[in-house]
Amino acid sequence: MRKVFLATIVIVLAQMVAHGQSSQERKGWGYVFGGAGASSGDFSRGYFQFGGGGDLLAYKGLGFGAEIGYLAPFEAKGEGAGLFSANTSYHFARSSKVVPFVTGGFSSVFRGGSSQGGNIGGGVHYWMNDHLGLRFELRDHIFSSDSPQLIQFRIGLSFR
Repeated sequence: MRKVFLATIVIVLAQMVAHGQSSQERKGWGYVFGGAGASSGDFSRGYFQFGGGGDLLAYKGLGFGAEIGYLAPFEAKGEGAGLFSANTSYHFARSSKVVPFVTGGFSSVFRGGSSQGGNIGGGVHYWMNDHLGLRFELRDHIFSSDSPQLIQFRIGLSFR
């Protein structure tokens, strides 16, 4: 099942990269990221995450996206889990080199079983040229009122 899901993500991202219109007509992009974070209940327990996803603009700055990644604590080898997010987003000043954005939506962490919750965040894309940009983001995943939040800083590459 994971292989099918990852293959679907790769196909969607490949179509975004192969898009042949000018930058002002583009409606989507893909991205890869890596980052580090901590749990709000215990900031001494750090973790890392890496993954990829894509965004598709639907109307003006309003967009929809999905991403999948791997999340694991620094100190515990082999105790990682998958993390999937499906989000809505809003991208400000889309025609400039620096494009701030906010995002939020559904999150699911899975390993054996799964736990669902939500996420909220924001950041900025810095488009170095028409096809490649840097992505800086702060994201907070919330799974239930009695579990700690997963707060992370991420940096990545965006491509269109």
